[in-house]
Amino acid sequence: MNNLKAINMKKTSRSKLIAQKTIYAALKILKDAGGEMRGSEVMQKMEETMGFDEYELHVYEKTGHTRWKSVFHFYTIDCVKAGFLRKQKGMWYLTDEGEKALELGPEKLLELATKKYREWDARQKKIKEDDPEDDIEVETSEEKSQKQEALLEQYESSALDGIRDYIADKNPYEFQDMVAVLLKAMGYHIAYVSAKGRDGGVDIIAYTDPLGVKSPRIIVQVKHRPQNSISSDDIQRLSGTMRRHTDVGIFVTSGSFSNYALMEARAADKHIELIDFESFVDLWQKYYHNMSDEEKAMLPLHPIYFLGSLE
Repeated sequence: MNNLKAINMKKTSRSKLIAQKTIYAALKILKDAGGEMRGSEVMQKMEETMGFDEYELHVYEKTGHTRWKSVFHFYTIDCVKAGFLRKQKGMWYLTDEGEKALELGPEKLLELATKKYREWDARQKKIKEDDPEDDIEVETSEEKSQKQEALLEQYESSALDGIRDYIADKNPYEFQDMVAVLLKAMGYHIAYVSAKGRDGGVDIIAYTDPLGVKSPRIIVQVKHRPQNSISSDDIQRLSGTMRRHTDVGIFVTSGSFSNYALMEARAADKHIELIDFESFVDLWQKYYHNMSDEEKAMLPLHPIYFLGSLE
Protein backbone atom coordinates (compact mmCIF):
# COMPACT_ATOMS: atom_id res chain seq x y z
CA MET A 1 0.00 0.00 0.00
CA ASN A 2 2.80 2.39 0.93
CA ASN A 3 4.63 1.54 -2.30
CA LEU A 4 1.50 2.31 -4.33
CA LYS A 5 1.11 5.62 -2.55
CA ALA A 6 4.73 6.47 -3.26
CA ILE A 7 4.26 5.72 -6.95
CA ASN A 8 1.13 7.90 -7.14
CA MET A 9 2.98 10.75 -5.46
CA LYS A 10 5.90 10.57 -7.84
CA LYS A 11 7.35 14.02 -8.21
CA THR A 12 6.93 15.67 -11.59
CA SER A 13 10.27 16.63 -13.15
CA ARG A 14 11.15 20.30 -13.45
CA SER A 15 11.21 19.97 -17.22
CA LYS A 16 7.63 18.69 -17.20
CA LEU A 17 6.56 21.59 -14.98
CA ILE A 18 8.17 24.05 -17.40
CA ALA A 19 6.50 22.28 -20.31
CA GLN A 20 3.07 22.35 -18.68
CA LYS A 21 3.05 26.08 -18.11
CA THR A 22 4.76 27.13 -21.34
CA ILE A 23 2.67 24.94 -23.65
CA TYR A 24 -0.54 26.12 -22.00
CA ALA A 25 0.59 29.76 -22.17
CA ALA A 26 1.52 29.48 -25.85
CA LEU A 27 -1.83 28.00 -26.87
CA LYS A 28 -3.62 30.62 -24.78
CA ILE A 29 -1.66 33.41 -26.50
CA LEU A 30 -2.62 31.97 -29.87
CA LYS A 31 -6.26 31.80 -28.86
CA ASP A 32 -6.25 35.42 -27.68
CA ALA A 33 -4.61 36.44 -30.98
CA GLY A 34 -7.41 34.90 -33.02
CA GLY A 35 -5.78 31.53 -33.57
CA GLU A 36 -2.64 32.45 -35.49
CA MET A 37 0.61 34.27 -34.82
CA ARG A 38 4.26 34.15 -35.79
CA GLY A 39 6.08 31.65 -33.61
CA SER A 40 8.75 34.21 -32.73
CA GLU A 41 6.06 36.61 -31.55
CA VAL A 42 4.48 33.93 -29.37
CA MET A 43 7.87 33.26 -27.78
CA GLN A 44 8.46 36.97 -27.24
CA LYS A 45 5.05 37.35 -25.60
CA MET A 46 5.81 34.44 -23.28
CA GLU A 47 9.17 35.94 -22.33
CA GLU A 48 7.54 39.28 -21.53
CA THR A 49 4.68 37.93 -19.43
CA MET A 50 5.68 34.67 -17.73
CA GLY A 51 8.42 35.75 -15.32
CA PHE A 52 10.89 32.87 -15.74
CA ASP A 53 13.26 32.09 -12.86
CA GLU A 54 17.03 31.62 -12.93
CA TYR A 55 16.77 27.87 -13.53
CA GLU A 56 14.42 28.35 -16.48
CA LEU A 57 16.60 31.10 -17.97
CA HIS A 58 19.78 29.01 -17.82
CA VAL A 59 21.62 28.94 -21.16
CA TYR A 60 23.02 25.59 -22.26
CA GLU A 61 26.69 25.99 -23.08
CA LYS A 62 26.56 23.31 -25.80
CA THR A 63 23.73 24.82 -27.88
CA GLY A 64 23.47 28.41 -26.66
CA HIS A 65 19.73 27.94 -26.14
CA THR A 66 17.76 28.88 -23.05
CA ARG A 67 16.41 26.00 -20.93
CA TRP A 68 12.74 26.97 -21.02
CA LYS A 69 12.85 27.46 -24.79
CA SER A 70 14.49 24.06 -25.31
CA VAL A 71 11.93 22.35 -23.12
CA PHE A 72 9.10 24.24 -24.79
CA HIS A 73 10.21 23.38 -28.34
CA PHE A 74 10.65 19.74 -27.31
CA TYR A 75 7.02 19.48 -26.19
CA THR A 76 5.52 21.54 -29.02
CA ILE A 77 6.28 18.49 -31.16
CA ASP A 78 3.83 16.55 -28.97
CA CYS A 79 1.24 19.28 -29.64
CA VAL A 80 1.81 19.20 -33.39
CA LYS A 81 1.51 15.41 -33.59
CA ALA A 82 -1.55 15.58 -31.31
CA GLY A 83 -3.23 17.99 -33.72
CA PHE A 84 -3.39 20.89 -31.24
CA LEU A 85 -0.91 23.10 -33.11
CA ARG A 86 0.12 23.65 -36.72
CA LYS A 87 3.38 25.25 -37.80
CA GLN A 88 3.98 26.54 -41.31
CA LYS A 89 6.86 28.74 -42.43
CA GLY A 90 7.22 30.49 -39.09
CA MET A 91 3.49 30.89 -38.49
CA TRP A 92 1.76 28.98 -35.70
CA TYR A 93 -1.92 28.07 -35.83
CA LEU A 94 -4.14 26.91 -32.96
CA THR A 95 -6.49 24.16 -34.13
CA ASP A 96 -10.03 23.56 -32.87
CA GLU A 97 -8.69 20.54 -31.00
CA GLY A 98 -6.02 22.70 -29.40
CA GLU A 99 -8.54 25.30 -28.29
CA LYS A 100 -10.70 22.60 -26.75
CA ALA A 101 -7.66 21.10 -25.00
CA LEU A 102 -7.09 24.43 -23.20
CA GLU A 103 -10.14 23.60 -21.11
CA LEU A 104 -8.17 20.75 -19.50
CA GLY A 105 -5.65 23.06 -17.83
CA PRO A 106 -1.84 22.94 -18.12
CA GLU A 107 -1.18 19.51 -16.59
CA LYS A 108 -3.92 17.51 -18.32
CA LEU A 109 -3.34 19.29 -21.62
CA LEU A 110 0.30 18.20 -21.70
CA GLU A 111 -0.63 14.67 -20.64
CA LEU A 112 -3.10 14.40 -23.51
CA ALA A 113 -0.64 15.87 -26.02
CA THR A 114 2.06 13.40 -24.94
CA LYS A 115 -0.42 10.51 -25.06
CA LYS A 116 -1.46 11.43 -28.59
CA TYR A 117 2.17 11.85 -29.61
CA ARG A 118 2.89 8.32 -28.39
CA GLU A 119 -0.08 7.00 -30.35
CA TRP A 120 1.29 8.70 -33.46
CA ASP A 121 4.76 7.38 -32.68
CA ALA A 122 3.40 3.85 -32.30
CA ARG A 123 1.78 4.11 -35.72
CA GLN A 124 5.21 4.98 -37.07
CA LYS A 125 6.51 1.83 -35.35
CA LYS A 126 8.74 3.81 -33.03
CA ILE A 127 7.01 3.04 -29.76
CA LYS A 128 8.42 4.68 -26.66
CA GLU A 129 8.18 2.26 -23.74
CA ASP A 130 8.93 4.59 -20.84
CA ASP A 131 7.66 8.04 -19.90
CA PRO A 132 10.72 10.35 -20.06
CA GLU A 133 10.50 11.97 -16.63
CA ASP A 134 14.19 12.95 -16.48
CA ASP A 135 15.30 16.52 -17.08
CA ILE A 136 15.55 17.33 -20.77
CA GLU A 137 19.32 17.80 -20.39
CA VAL A 138 19.67 14.04 -19.88
CA GLU A 139 19.59 12.40 -23.27
CA THR A 140 18.03 8.96 -23.52
CA SER A 141 17.50 6.81 -26.57
CA GLU A 142 13.75 7.40 -26.30
CA GLU A 143 14.16 11.18 -26.46
CA LYS A 144 16.89 11.40 -29.07
CA SER A 145 14.71 11.72 -32.18
CA GLN A 146 12.32 14.22 -30.61
CA LYS A 147 15.16 16.30 -29.16
CA GLN A 148 16.87 16.41 -32.56
CA GLU A 149 13.66 17.64 -34.17
CA ALA A 150 13.17 20.28 -31.45
CA LEU A 151 16.77 21.48 -31.75
CA LEU A 152 16.53 21.73 -35.53
CA GLU A 153 13.33 23.74 -35.20
CA GLN A 154 15.09 26.23 -32.90
CA TYR A 155 17.95 26.69 -35.37
CA GLU A 156 15.53 27.15 -38.26
CA SER A 157 13.49 29.66 -36.28
CA SER A 158 16.61 31.64 -35.34
CA ALA A 159 17.78 31.66 -38.95
CA LEU A 160 14.41 32.87 -40.22
CA ASP A 161 14.31 35.62 -37.58
CA GLY A 162 17.76 36.78 -38.67
CA ILE A 163 16.67 36.93 -42.31
CA ARG A 164 13.49 38.76 -41.30
CA ASP A 165 15.49 41.43 -39.44
CA TYR A 166 17.91 41.78 -42.35
CA ILE A 167 15.10 42.38 -44.84
CA ALA A 168 13.23 44.68 -42.44
CA ASP A 169 16.27 46.98 -42.41
CA LYS A 170 16.02 47.46 -46.18
CA ASN A 171 14.22 50.51 -47.52
CA PRO A 172 11.21 50.02 -49.83
CA TYR A 173 13.21 50.55 -53.02
CA GLU A 174 15.91 48.07 -51.94
CA PHE A 175 13.23 45.46 -51.29
CA GLN A 176 11.64 46.26 -54.65
CA ASP A 177 15.01 45.68 -56.35
CA MET A 178 15.32 42.35 -54.51
CA VAL A 179 11.96 41.28 -55.93
CA ALA A 180 13.09 42.19 -59.45
CA VAL A 181 16.32 40.19 -58.96
CA LEU A 182 14.32 37.19 -57.75
CA LEU A 183 12.00 37.28 -60.76
CA LYS A 184 15.03 37.51 -63.07
CA ALA A 185 16.61 34.52 -61.32
CA MET A 186 13.35 32.62 -61.84
CA GLY A 187 13.70 33.12 -65.60
CA TYR A 188 11.45 36.15 -66.18
CA HIS A 189 12.52 39.14 -68.25
CA ILE A 190 12.25 42.44 -66.41
CA ALA A 191 10.88 45.24 -68.62
CA TYR A 192 10.26 47.90 -66.02
CA VAL A 193 11.18 48.70 -62.41
CA SER A 194 9.61 51.78 -60.88
CA ALA A 195 11.82 54.70 -59.92
CA LYS A 196 11.20 56.75 -56.81
CA GLY A 197 7.91 58.61 -56.82
CA ARG A 198 4.37 57.74 -57.84
CA ASP A 199 4.23 54.48 -59.76
CA GLY A 200 0.55 54.23 -60.60
CA GLY A 201 0.28 51.00 -58.62
CA VAL A 202 2.83 49.17 -60.77
CA ASP A 203 6.30 48.52 -59.35
CA ILE A 204 7.62 45.92 -61.79
CA ILE A 205 6.56 44.64 -65.20
CA ALA A 206 7.93 41.32 -66.40
CA TYR A 207 7.48 38.98 -69.36
CA THR A 208 8.21 35.37 -70.16
CA ASP A 209 10.24 36.31 -73.25
CA PRO A 210 12.92 38.96 -73.91
CA LEU A 211 10.77 41.12 -76.22
CA GLY A 212 7.56 40.90 -74.24
CA VAL A 213 5.53 39.70 -77.21
CA LYS A 214 4.17 36.61 -75.49
CA SER A 215 1.40 36.56 -72.94
CA PRO A 216 1.09 37.02 -70.08
CA ARG A 217 2.28 40.42 -69.03
CA ILE A 218 3.17 40.19 -65.36
CA ILE A 219 2.20 43.17 -63.21
CA VAL A 220 3.98 43.24 -59.86
CA GLN A 221 3.08 45.29 -56.81
CA VAL A 222 5.65 45.37 -53.98
CA LYS A 223 4.97 46.52 -50.42
CA HIS A 224 7.71 46.64 -47.82
CA ARG A 225 5.65 46.26 -44.64
CA PRO A 226 7.50 43.82 -42.37
CA GLN A 227 5.23 44.42 -39.38
CA ASN A 228 1.89 44.78 -41.13
CA SER A 229 -0.62 42.80 -43.14
CA ILE A 230 -1.72 43.62 -46.67
CA SER A 231 -5.41 44.50 -46.84
CA SER A 232 -8.07 43.51 -49.38
CA ASP A 233 -8.04 47.13 -50.65
CA ASP A 234 -4.39 46.67 -51.67
CA ILE A 235 -5.34 43.59 -53.68
CA GLN A 236 -8.18 45.46 -55.37
CA ARG A 237 -5.80 48.26 -56.37
CA LEU A 238 -3.46 45.75 -57.99
CA SER A 239 -6.39 44.22 -59.85
CA GLY A 240 -7.29 47.68 -61.17
CA THR A 241 -3.88 48.04 -62.84
CA MET A 242 -4.31 44.80 -64.80
CA ARG A 243 -5.82 46.27 -67.99
CA ARG A 244 -5.26 43.36 -70.38
CA HIS A 245 -7.39 40.25 -69.99
CA THR A 246 -4.22 38.13 -70.16
CA ASP A 247 -2.41 40.06 -67.41
CA VAL A 248 -1.20 38.16 -64.36
CA GLY A 249 -0.71 39.98 -61.07
CA ILE A 250 1.85 39.27 -58.38
CA PHE A 251 1.71 40.97 -54.99
CA VAL A 252 4.90 40.70 -52.94
CA THR A 253 5.17 41.83 -49.33
CA SER A 254 7.88 41.60 -46.69
CA GLY A 255 5.08 41.03 -44.18
CA SER A 256 1.90 39.00 -44.47
CA PHE A 257 -1.58 39.07 -45.99
CA SER A 258 -4.77 39.52 -44.01
CA ASN A 259 -7.46 36.86 -44.34
CA TYR A 260 -9.56 39.36 -46.29
CA ALA A 261 -6.68 39.91 -48.71
CA LEU A 262 -6.36 36.17 -49.25
CA MET A 263 -10.09 35.89 -49.92
CA GLU A 264 -10.00 38.89 -52.29
CA ALA A 265 -7.21 37.30 -54.34
CA ARG A 266 -9.06 33.98 -54.55
CA ALA A 267 -12.32 35.64 -55.55
CA ALA A 268 -10.79 37.96 -58.18
CA ASP A 269 -11.68 37.31 -61.82
CA LYS A 270 -8.00 37.81 -62.65
CA HIS A 271 -5.05 35.66 -61.67
CA ILE A 272 -3.30 37.25 -58.69
CA GLU A 273 -0.44 35.44 -56.99
CA LEU A 274 0.44 36.39 -53.40
CA ILE A 275 3.99 36.16 -52.05
CA ASP A 276 4.50 36.88 -48.34
CA PHE A 277 7.76 37.03 -46.40
CA GLU A 278 8.09 33.28 -45.90
CA SER A 279 7.28 32.52 -49.54
CA PHE A 280 9.74 35.19 -50.69
CA VAL A 281 12.53 33.62 -48.60
CA ASP A 282 11.68 30.14 -49.90
CA LEU A 283 11.91 31.37 -53.50
CA TRP A 284 15.13 33.29 -52.80
CA GLN A 285 16.70 30.11 -51.45
CA LYS A 286 15.45 28.01 -54.36
CA TYR A 287 16.77 30.35 -57.09
CA TYR A 288 19.80 31.70 -55.22
CA HIS A 289 22.18 29.70 -57.46
CA ASN A 290 20.92 31.59 -60.53
CA MET A 291 21.99 34.99 -59.17
CA SER A 292 25.24 36.85 -59.73
CA ASP A 293 27.49 37.52 -56.76
CA GLU A 294 26.32 41.13 -56.72
CA GLU A 295 22.67 40.02 -56.65
CA LYS A 296 23.31 37.43 -53.94
CA ALA A 297 24.81 40.19 -51.78
CA MET A 298 21.33 41.73 -51.47
CA LEU A 299 20.46 38.81 -49.17
CA PRO A 300 23.52 36.59 -48.75
CA LEU A 301 22.80 33.07 -47.54
CA HIS A 302 25.05 30.31 -46.26
CA PRO A 303 23.69 26.75 -46.22
CA ILE A 304 24.33 24.60 -43.13
CA TYR A 305 23.29 20.96 -43.00
CA PHE A 306 21.89 19.23 -39.91
CA LEU A 307 20.83 15.67 -39.28
CA GLY A 308 17.12 15.56 -40.05
CA SER A 309 14.47 12.91 -40.58
CA LEU A 310 12.33 11.54 -43.39
CA GLU A 311 9.03 12.29 -41.56
